[in-house]
Amino acid sequence: MTHDNLKLLFVINAASGNNSIDWTTEITNYFTTTKHTIDFYHLTKTCNISTIKEQIKAFSPNCVVAVGGDGTIKLVAECLMKTKILMGILPAGSANGLAKELGISDIPRQALDILTQGYSKKIHVTQINEQLCVHLSDIGLNAYAMKEFENQPMRGWWGYLLASLKVLWQNPLMGITIKIDNKSIKMNAEMIVIANATKYGNGVVINPIGNLEDKLFEVIVIKKKSFYEIFKMTFSYGSHNTDKTEIFQTDTLSMKSRKKVHFQIDGEYLGKVKEVNAIIAPDALQVIVPES
Repeated sequence: MTHDNLKLLFVINAASGNNSIDWTTEITNYFTTTKHTIDFYHLTKTCNISTIKEQIKAFSPNCVVAVGGDGTIKLVAECLMKTKILMGILPAGSANGLAKELGISDIPRQALDILTQGYSKKIHVTQINEQLCVHLSDIGLNAYAMKEFENQPMRGWWGYLLASLKVLWQNPLMGITIKIDNKSIKMNAEMIVIANATKYGNGVVINPIGNLEDKLFEVIVIKKKSFYEIFKMTFSYGSHNTDKTEIFQTDTLSMKSRKKVHFQIDGEYLGKVKEVNAIIAPDALQVIVPES
């Protein structure tokens, strides 16, 4: 489907992981010979949801494009919830998990083609501890690695790998009580993921039954470290060993931990928490995706 006479606001995060591409120039050159209208808003350290909403109100676009990683997408999505404005994605982050999930190319020209030639579909999101999550959130091992990743100079996949190796044997088992469908389950876990999507940006398929268009999200409980399980998630996408990994489906969740545990949403480390509450927000966003 071709979108005619689009009015696009590009929200650009120059601090995102893939800063080797001059996105402003790429976008400007692409739209020079089209009838579409474009404008730019460059994120700064002092900007917030209110400042972005002001730009949206002033420009009145029919599509706002997040140019960055999952954190940038989350920020833009928070501004577009409960509106009819389309959201576009140009993957410019370190991992670009949601873009990969939706099949959006990391080649600039191909990603820009999707904005003008793709179609829009509604996806669900989750509200976790009153914050928006469009991709994946977790407590435990991965969130701890995110904390270490933020504090080291190396970015991208190798930086995350080094951070993961650093915390792999430092993360204690979490004593967790999970409440799903009015049932309480007590368990010990290395990590618990609240997943809209199927995989992390590094390609690890953590949630093989995920679907961004249903009315449910998944809760993946990693009970034990297992390099074989990690291999399956990364390369063969085989079913999980239920002795080590268990998956629940729900539209609401409440979790309590005996001790404070590391917590992240969409790649942003948010400190330690003792309680996590999540609820589904169905058909919350209209995203431009490739034609299938």
